Amino acid sequence: MITIAIVYHSGFGHTEVQARHIEQGAAAVSGVHTELVKAEDLTGQAGTLNQADGIIFGSPTYLGNVSGPFKSFMDSTSDIWFQQQWKDKIAAGFTNSHSIGGDKLSTLISMAVFAAQHGMIWVGQTEMNTSPEHQQGHPEAINRSGTMLGAVASSEDASPEVTPPAGDLATARLFGKRIAEITKRFN
Repeated sequence: MITIAIVYHSGFGHTEVQARHIEQGAAAVSGVHTELVKAEDLTGQAGTLNQADGIIFGSPTYLGNVSGPFKSFMDSTSDIWFQQQWKDKIAAGFTNSHSIGGDKLSTLISMAVFAAQHGMIWVGQTEMNTSPEHQQGHPEAINRSGTMLGAVASSEDASPEVTPPAGDLATARLFGKRIAEITKRFN
């Protein structure tokens, strides 16, 4: 059985909704077990992820980067880095912010560099925004922002029960499925 950990921080609940949809996509792949873990619960205990075959990182984009609690989790992995315990594990990332752009790419870059520091194998998004029924940017379009480094979502000023929109959540499920399939292929 392949295990994929989805490690995330969610300040207002929107990134958690995205994480749950990524988990749904990954768990839909036969032979894959998923674990949804809050980053703040792992600070100082990130070694519990050593048994995972793949790790998907998630954080809201705050001021153009990962959130403080997610950064604290990242910083707590120095012993794991020193021993290269995550070397050759599959890694991927996702983020959420208010606007469609919202400097989310810099958050994904931060996560990708973090994974590279650990010797992990980064997997990006492959879903193209080519939906004939929805133009790029439409709330129901798959990968509506056209971001390829990871999965992104945008949340309006509303509760997590209402936003992110359907297209972003469908993108999250497809992304989770992709990561699970690739993790199986490598293990």
